[in-house]
Amino acid sequence: MKGLVIRNTGSWYTVLTDDGETVESKIKGNFRLKDIRSTNPVAVGDRVGIIRNAEGTAFINEIEDRKNYIVRKSPNLSKQCHIIAANVDQAFLIVTVNYPVTSLTFVDRFLASAEAYRVPVVLVLNKTDLLDEDDLRMQQMVAELYENIGYDVLQVSAETGMGIDRLTAMLDGKVSVFSGNSGVGKSTLLNRLIPGLKLRTAELSAAHGTGTHTTTFSEMLKLPGGGWAIDTPGIKGFGSFDMEPQEICGYFREIFHFSKDCRFGNCTHTHEPGCAVLQAVEQHYIALSRYNSYVGMLEDKDEAKYREAF
Repeated sequence: MKGLVIRNTGSWYTVLTDDGETVESKIKGNFRLKDIRSTNPVAVGDRVGIIRNAEGTAFINEIEDRKNYIVRKSPNLSKQCHIIAANVDQAFLIVTVNYPVTSLTFVDRFLASAEAYRVPVVLVLNKTDLLDEDDLRMQQMVAELYENIGYDVLQVSAETGMGIDRLTAMLDGKVSVFSGNSGVGKSTLLNRLIPGLKLRTAELSAAHGTGTHTTTFSEMLKLPGGGWAIDTPGIKGFGSFDMEPQEICGYFREIFHFSKDCRFGNCTHTHEPGCAVLQAVEQHYIALSRYNSYVGMLEDKDEAKYREAF
């Protein structure tokens, strides 16, 4: 029997079968013996095969090939990854310039990982209704930075509904994963997009202005216009996984564009003479924040360095 994994609550997976049933399932033990360097060999969005048992539950005995996935380094097991979602058409990264502040380093690491695994990303700048004039200017600068690189950027308010119509149109008929730091309003946004959903939301920490985890597991939610939204727990850091240093340039679109004019084919864009990337940074064709994110990914695999917003 075949089906789609629509929820993962830890050791149990809810599978929506091709017959329309939902079956609580576990992984057969032999999956853990395979060479899968992941804390979750099965992810929400996976197509799987299951074997029913007499108790009404099932074992997952097959995972179909994935077309793509979003992956991050496991925060506790540095040599393993955590698959956020599989077989997605696009990812919506929910970002806030305040209440709380989302680090641009976090944004860049998410974008680079998505580029590596061929997942288109839309940046959603939320909580526009809370921003003062200075914050609004900052938000516009962030929007223009990523739009100039070639990313779609939406400025929205989950509370007032500003910009939601455009977001809704982009979701119809597609499988979309929603990700972001805790407290950026992801659950509030999904509640607006899916009437009657009533996901739990929480106030920011008064002491630190940071979010608290309200989503504790990943789940696929059916959208009114067709398609699915994958709700995921908020994440603090986004460590890159399984990227070779020479590949990282290719995951920063504008850096890759200028790298073609470097004097040396193996240029690392950090110190070499005749480096077109360094020249582009000096001439402000490449944002310093983006270049610093690139260098950070080259030099440092320690995810903890990227947990704090700047």
